This record gives sequence, C-alpha cells and structure tokens, in this order.
Amino acid sequence: MATIDGLPPLREVIATHGLAAKKSLGQNFLLDLNLTAKIARQAGELAGCDVLEIGPGPGGLTRGLLAEGARRVLAVEKDARCLPALADIAAAYPGRLEVINGDALEIDPLARLTPPIRVAANLPYNVGTELLVRWLTPPDWPPFWQSLTLMFQREVAERIVAQPGSKAYGRLALLASWRAEARIVLSLPPEAFTPPPKVSSAVVHLTALPAPRFAADAKVLERVVAMAFNQRRKMLRAALKGLAPDIEDRLLAAGIKPTDRAETVSLEQFCALARAVAS
Repeated sequence: MATIDGLPPLREVIATHGLAAKKSLGQNFLLDLNLTAKIARQAGELAGCDVLEIGPGPGGLTRGLLAEGARRVLAVEKDARCLPALADIAAAYPGRLEVINGDALEIDPLARLTPPIRVAANLPYNVGTELLVRWLTPPDWPPFWQSLTLMFQREVAERIVAQPGSKAYGRLALLASWRAEARIVLSLPPEAFTPPPKVSSAVVHLTALPAPRFAADAKVLERVVAMAFNQRRKMLRAALKGLAPDIEDRLLAAGIKPTDRAETVSLEQFCALARAVAS
C-alpha cells in the first residue's frame, strides 16, 4: 500500500508522530496496510461514494478506503495527536479527505457528506456499540448510509448476527435484523493489532434494507428490547413490568406468553409488542 500512495509504513508513521495507542480511547491500531485494504474492499464499491470513518487513528483504513477509490472520506478523530498523520494522507489525496477533530458521539457529520454514503470503521471499542445502535434506530428510514462495515470485538460481532434462541441473541441482533442484512465478513486475531487486544476481532458488514421488516417505532422498539434483554433470565412480564401497568395484556396482544423469556421471542413478535406498547 505504501507504494500506491507514496506514504511511509504505519509503524514509521506511529514512531514519527508518537502515536502510542491510548487505552482510555479504546485504541488498537491495525498496521498491516494489506489488511486495511482488504477491510476497505469489504465495504463494497466505493467509487462514487462518500465514506464516513470513525476513529481513523494513524490512518491505515483511511489509506485503504482512498486507494480503493472512495470519492471522499470524512474521518472523525477524537485524538488530536493523530491529526498530523492524517494531514499527510490528505495531502497525498488532494480534496478527498476531510478530518474532523471531535467526539463521534457528539458530531453530526451529515452536512459534510453527499449520498451515496457508506460507513467504514475500526470502531474504538468504548463507543462502537452505541454508534451502531444510533445508526440502526434513526426515526426515519432508509438511513443516511447504504452500508456499514465495522470492526468489533468478535463477541460483539457474533451478537450482531445471532439468531433467536442462541446465547448471543439479544438487542443488537434484533435491531440489526429489523432494518438491515448483517454478516461477518472477516475475522482478525489479536496479533493483527498494536497493542494486541485480549480478544479476537471481526468485521461486520450491514446493508440497509429499503424498509424495516416489520412496522414499529424505533425508539419504542429499542426501549422494549433493551429492557427485555437487560433481565434476560426473567419472564417477560417481570422484565417489562415498568413499560405499562397492563403489560401482560400487551404481551398477549403481540402473541407473546407473559412467561416467555426474551431469547425465545422473534423479531416479528417484538415489533408487535412495540406497537402494542405505543398504542
């Protein structure tokens, strides 16, 4: 990859700019540019697309996205130490990389992006799940993005693609399957990163559906599902008793037995329950 963009290897970039990964920011850097290019290719056809990247760090994936033909990359980076390294990439790709120094949870990047838009990121571990839930639960659908190509801890990735009845099935699987097609497209061992995390990682690719599989209000569904799986060992009438005084009646109206537990309930039933709670 360095021969493509004329920029130095990432280990050299990190040494030059003093970019030791910070645990407080959930940073684990991918230094293999062949691997970051492979991740970029998992995002699909990038020519003609703007790409939103969260937490680019020293810019390994950023370089992959640009080399793979992204029209523009908007990179949101909280760590100001990374800005000089990202500025070098911007200089190598004139007009194609914009960097925002800020917190991805607090910034609305949409004014700076032009559809079609894809999201690709080696997400910082401490904000990854919250960002995914936000991207899956906007009030209006279709969303601003066509696809999400995101790296998570392997355990989190498995929760996103889990099926009903499995141990990993829960809030993330329900929200992902409600409005998207999700699949794991790449697995990475700890030694692929610097510093190596204690767990394996995986890349999940989610493609937005034209419409949700079943009707439901996003905020209500997210609340119902979060409460149900927060106490997954309890019967639903106990786990959801704070939702409504007549929760048993609403469960029955959705075709759910009050004695059922969350992991046995389908997406269609949860959506019916969200409609019953909202009515």
